[in-house]
Amino acid sequence: MQALVKASGHASKRSAPTIVRNEIRAHMLAYNLVRGVMAEAAIDGDVEPWQISFKGTLTTISDMLPVLGLVSDLGELRDALLRCCWQHAVGNRTDRYEPRGLKRRPKKYKLMQKPRHDYKPGEA
Repeated sequence: MQALVKASGHASKRSAPTIVRNEIRAHMLAYNLVRGVMAEAAIDGDVEPWQISFKGTLTTISDMLPVLGLVSDLGELRDALLRCCWQHAVGNRTDRYEPRGLKRRPKKYKLMQKPRHDYKPGEA
């Protein structure tokens, strides 16, 4: 939880745990709301939900926030929002392969292949 607080940069070290929990809940709520918009856009646009860009949807929502007060027909705004979201498509990257593996940092010393007591002084 502390790593999330440090990454967000909003709460100080002396924030009460309830404030930190509320901030985490607010982030989770915002994330789920964006995912909900993406799901609705996928249904309206006849595309798969994983084909819609999260960042594109987030940008579209934040760009449309100032327009909320100017539009009288919310249905029209909703349709425009969903139409803009499903146009931010993520391509199918079939050649993308990201295996998980242990990466070692290059060091000037060799790895120990036998127990410590088996090495002679200065041999390692």
